[in-house]
Amino acid sequence: NLVSAIPYFGGSLVEWIWGGFSVGQATLNRFFSLHFILPFIMTVFILIHLIFLHDKGSTNPLGHNYHLNKINFHPYFTWKDMVGFVLVILALISICCFAPYVLSDPENFIYANPMLTPPHIQ
Repeated sequence: NLVSAIPYFGGSLVEWIWGGFSVGQATLNRFFSLHFILPFIMTVFILIHLIFLHDKGSTNPLGHNYHLNKINFHPYFTWKDMVGFVLVILALISICCFAPYVLSDPENFIYANPMLTPPHIQ
């Protein structure tokens, strides 16, 4: 465990994260809650960042404030980002539909046998 490698208080930190001395229902509840709520928190921070970026603008290391060369964020960059997003999604959908096994592991096709230990574990 990576957290237990922290000197002095790593073991206590692991017990606090796990909710006891071993992984149990409390650990699963905590990690499920964290993984559910974290995208919403990140979305809020991204929106706050975009609002400040839209309001103040990006910093200029040269210190010049030329408004003649300014390109508005919306609609130009919004459309550019949306086109890129749609192209990536179309590429992923086409891979999933036309070649679904390209990104899968060959060992996924081996039938599970609880009586046989895999050779890479022996």
